[in-house]
Amino acid sequence: MAIKIFIDQGHNPVGYHNAGATGLGLFESDINFQVGLYLGNLLNNDSRFEARLSRPTPTTVLGTNNATSVAERVRMANEWPADYFISIHCNSNPNPAINGTEIYLFQYGTQANWLAQHVMDGIVKTVGTRNNGIRENQTFYVLRRTLMPSILVELGYLTNSTDAALLRDNQYGFAYGIYIGILSYFGFSPA
Repeated sequence: MAIKIFIDQGHNPVGYHNAGATGLGLFESDINFQVGLYLGNLLNNDSRFEARLSRPTPTTVLGTNNATSVAERVRMANEWPADYFISIHCNSNPNPAINGTEIYLFQYGTQANWLAQHVMDGIVKTVGTRNNGIRENQTFYVLRRTLMPSILVELGYLTNSTDAALLRDNQYGFAYGIYIGILSYFGFSPA
């Protein structure tokens, strides 16, 4: 029985509602889409997993506003039903020096917490971003309303030149880091 992982590529395409952050000529929704696509392929090519994407195509638009956009992602994961939910995002900050990877979850001491730690280790080991830690956040709708262990990964900062270069040039690396983290969480070796 394959482990079902729902991959939510945060935000909608540029030009639509809920399009996400921008920085240094990069668009969050484009990066989220591509990293999620790579991750979905890695998981679906591994017989131990089955992955579904919130945005299977670059032009997929979810919902009609910010609230319905996130609600639709949660609905898709809950109705499948997924065993795990991973939302992919990029960060931004007015201070260009701020950089690194953060992972959010609803509550510490949960399966999501352990998954987050493995995923963080995988990303940092693979792409070399700074580990900014695992953070509890009970306000994020996708963490609050999903019925399975859920994490929200902020890959890096679009507004930091070092992170932005990685986000632009090593999207596969981010996906592979998340994949390796998932394998490690389950105690699996690479396929």
